[in-house]
Amino acid sequence: MNFADLGLSEKTIQAIEEFGIKEPTTVQSDVIPSILQGKDVFTIAPAGCGKTMSYVFPLIDIISLNNANAQSSGKNILIITPDSTQSVKVSDRLAVFNKYHEINEATIKDRDENVDNEANVIIGSPDLLLDVAAEGRVDLSNTNILVVDDINLIKKQKQLANLEKILEMLPADKQNIVYTNRRSRETQDVLDKILKAPQEIKVDKTKEQEAEKSAPVIEKQEEQQATKSKSSNKHMVQPKRDPEAEALMKKYNSFNGKTPEFILNQGIIVNID
Repeated sequence: MNFADLGLSEKTIQAIEEFGIKEPTTVQSDVIPSILQGKDVFTIAPAGCGKTMSYVFPLIDIISLNNANAQSSGKNILIITPDSTQSVKVSDRLAVFNKYHEINEATIKDRDENVDNEANVIIGSPDLLLDVAAEGRVDLSNTNILVVDDINLIKKQKQLANLEKILEMLPADKQNIVYTNRRSRETQDVLDKILKAPQEIKVDKTKEQEAEKSAPVIEKQEEQQATKSKSSNKHMVQPKRDPEAEALMKKYNSFNGKTPEFILNQGIIVNID
């Protein structure tokens, strides 16, 4: 199976192929068509199998199609992540694969973040989203598509109560897409509030091994980096921002103002071949 079989647009497929991804992983093959069809989806899948791109790819197409339709009021997407680190990763994915589309995205990385209310996509953790919403800096009431990535990790961050408060701000009539790395009894009550007769997709052990073999380069690099970080010295120097890269980004508005973090950090080399 290839990405064209899943229903993605030629422009999105072109960006995927130019990045070096040849074929979809198992979770992408299972999830992408359901998202494009507007279904509620509940996916149980481990890290490293391409699950972030399984919603990034189709959402890029959904937004772009609605933006191009003069009769459409557009789609507003809310992506809730466990923390700011994951929010930035999702933002970077959108920037990379949004190469041939125009999508306005706002990532809330801290409480002082300026939020563009005209953005098609809002990304943030439950606590930060609650803060900016309470201050009237973001309106979540017009959300058309909700993505929760990953509800079990949100539970581990002790953010389930904040997630439930956000749910109360959202309209009932919306598409809901929820991911988890494992099923948890503690999250079931919240899942019941979010999902409406969802299509449940699970990457079992056999498919997990298959997905790991074909996982995109960028996912594998992150898994390797995470493993190294756990065993490395906790006082290891973190990457520094590259002032020249930041100046160029502001001057030329590269990636529509959403330049990926790895381009703005010094000493980081990313192989995308």
